[in-house]
Amino acid sequence: MTTFHFGDISVTRIEESLHPVFDPFKFLPDYDPDLVAPHMDWFAPNHFDPQSGRLVVSMHSWLVRTAQHTILIDTCVGDHTHMPGLPAYHMQQFPYLENLAAAGVQPEEIDYVLCTHLHSDHVGWHTRLVDGRHVPTFPNARYVISKTEFDNAAASENAEDNNGAFLNRIMPVVDAGLSELVSGDHGIGDHLTITPAPGHTPGHVAMRLSNAGENGLFIGDAMHSAIQGAFPDWNSAFCQDPDQARATRRGLLEHCCEHNALLLPQHFGIPYATRVRAKGDAFAFDFMP
Repeated sequence: MTTFHFGDISVTRIEESLHPVFDPFKFLPDYDPDLVAPHMDWFAPNHFDPQSGRLVVSMHSWLVRTAQHTILIDTCVGDHTHMPGLPAYHMQQFPYLENLAAAGVQPEEIDYVLCTHLHSDHVGWHTRLVDGRHVPTFPNARYVISKTEFDNAAASENAEDNNGAFLNRIMPVVDAGLSELVSGDHGIGDHLTITPAPGHTPGHVAMRLSNAGENGLFIGDAMHSAIQGAFPDWNSAFCQDPDQARATRRGLLEHCCEHNALLLPQHFGIPYATRVRAKGDAFAFDFMP
């Protein structure tokens, strides 16, 4: 179990899964193996599996424990999620809650659940299936959601869109009175700030952490793969506003350089987090030991 410390604040990775999953040519439309080849000494095998030729994808939450609050950032795929196109995730029952318990936290102890965005692989454990109904997994938490993201999803979703995530994972939380919609910069306690980071989706957000002179940045799907540091203009196939996604990605990486912030992505492989430094027109990573 991977934990990073920012003064007296701890950030622990709660694993749902770690697999070689995505075909890089489909997932990153600009992917060029000739350009990637010089990076294979660090890119493989933790972020790219040479045997299968697929990108290694982690699904995890970040558990943030401060003196005041216990916070989850993003909640992965979830149980019994309908994803027939992705067998690694389709109708699975991952030991996610067991991993959370191994970190010393029960669902009832979560004070806040924060969402970088509302794609189905980031809100899956917002609810769990009980007697055929989706009910909030974290009954005492405030589920904090970007209002822009919520409004966009509400206007476009139906039961089949986004693997049913809006109806099955978001609306039960709203109906239970546990949701909170926020706009612009929004503080959670004294050390964590939600900030807009659009492009992948219209209301995508990042979270800045600052304590005791140490900084961190949770970036959701502003980046999916570590190779995007070397090629920051490469978008995923799922970025809804490509130009904005590129600008946001560069801005977040530049923030890490300027503030020596630890980059905390949602999908990077081992070791899951990294320092960032500028390298020409791109960026290089100094992965945590």
